[in-house]
Amino acid sequence: MEAETVLETKNALKDFEGFVAIRDVSIDLKQGEKHAIIGPNGAGKTTLFNLITGHLEMDGGTVHFEGHDITGTAPHKIVKLGLARSFQRINIYPRMSVFENVQVALIARDGRSFHMFTLGYNLNRGETDELLQLVGLHDAADEIAGELAYGKQKQLELAISLASHPRVLLLDEPTAGMSPAETVEAMELIKEITEARGLTLLFTEHDMGVVFGIADRISVLHHGELIFSGAPDHVREDPEVRRVYLGEDHGAA
Repeated sequence: MEAETVLETKNALKDFEGFVAIRDVSIDLKQGEKHAIIGPNGAGKTTLFNLITGHLEMDGGTVHFEGHDITGTAPHKIVKLGLARSFQRINIYPRMSVFENVQVALIARDGRSFHMFTLGYNLNRGETDELLQLVGLHDAADEIAGELAYGKQKQLELAISLASHPRVLLLDEPTAGMSPAETVEAMELIKEITEARGLTLLFTEHDMGVVFGIADRISVLHHGELIFSGAPDHVREDPEVRRVYLGEDHGAA
């Protein structure tokens, strides 16, 4: 039996004053799937993520999540529905500790806040420890987040994304700026976590080794248009994909 569709865009359109960044893009994401969005720089990958998560207003089309139309829904409400994302640029509190970054995300998830009279120190400590253990940062809990190595900052951002208990996780170039060894380690971690937690994953990535090594399905954008979507082996074989992105000289990528 075919898996249920959990996230879907229908004819998504984004026009920046005459520059069409996304044109008539329809994709769907199946339950438990690891789905990659690839394409050259400027293809519209991040714009599509921003449309899905409410960070940009759509100029046409719709977004459905678990059967509900979430087009135009505010980003913080989309997170509460169960859809979380990371960004190309690291989005952490650089002057706070690693522990505090995750703890604050958990407190926000629960709709709580603390001020000078609140014992925020004791809130969500157990769950914070669990998330740091999950992403391999438990030993770095007391370190200042902004002083971490780049790869570890990405791990911290993953923990923050997981704090909202998402069912669907969107990762925008999760290995950008990492060394080849860090890239392999990071994607193995992401794969393990998503499979262990039963998460559905939508991600963008430039490293084709990563993409073909983890994705169940790949969608290819070019100049804001969807030119192909299918299994990795089919993507490799498609002549248009090879021409505009993989290139004939890349062989099997």
